[in-house]
Order: sequence, then structure tokens, then C-alpha cells
Amino acid sequence: MRTAPTVSKRHVWLAMALTIAAAPAKAETIEVMIEKLVFSPATVEAKVGDTIEWVNKDVFAHTATVKGGWEVTIPPKKAASLTLKTAGSVDYFCRFHPNMKGRLTVTSP
Repeated sequence: MRTAPTVSKRHVWLAMALTIAAAPAKAETIEVMIEKLVFSPATVEAKVGDTIEWVNKDVFAHTATVKGGWEVTIPPKKAASLTLKTAGSVDYFCRFHPNMKGRLTVTSP
């Protein structure tokens, strides 16, 4: 009579570790607060696939604008978001309030 091969705990842990390491990184949502004409945090580091969500606590509209690039309009007391598709660094500002500035650095996952 043949018995089934035994699997050591070490082999089970190794298989689990390899499965976890091979799993793709989960995309995150990174929140940027807007309050009193300030982006907070002003500098954000993210990965391609992450989403930036700007939450506007002010009573007037703002934008997150990249000159020659994209623009997100954030209505008063609302939120708006952008999913990051390319790596690189960009400076952004509010088109209505140009003194409001932020920086976004996006890396590959």
C-alpha cells in the first residue's frame, strides 16, 4: 500500500510566500485635502494605477491643473478623482487660485 507524500510546513510557507510575491500590487486611492486654499499634502508619491482623490472642503471650486496636460475640476464641498496612467513627475496648480500648488510623482508598480 502506498502512502501520500508528506508536505512540510516549510514547503507550505514557501508556496504561500511565492504566491504573495507574485500577486500584483493593489492600486490605492490617495486623498488630497483642499482647505483654506491649500492642497494637503502638497507633494504626493503614487504608482501607475493609483487614484488621486481631491476632497474640496472650501466653499468655492478649485482645479488640479497640469499646464499642457490634464485638468480635474473639484466643485465646492465635493470630491473629484484621477486614475494615474503614466509614470513621471508633474507640478499642478489651481487655475482659479494659481498660488495653490502641488507636485505629483508617479512611479511604475
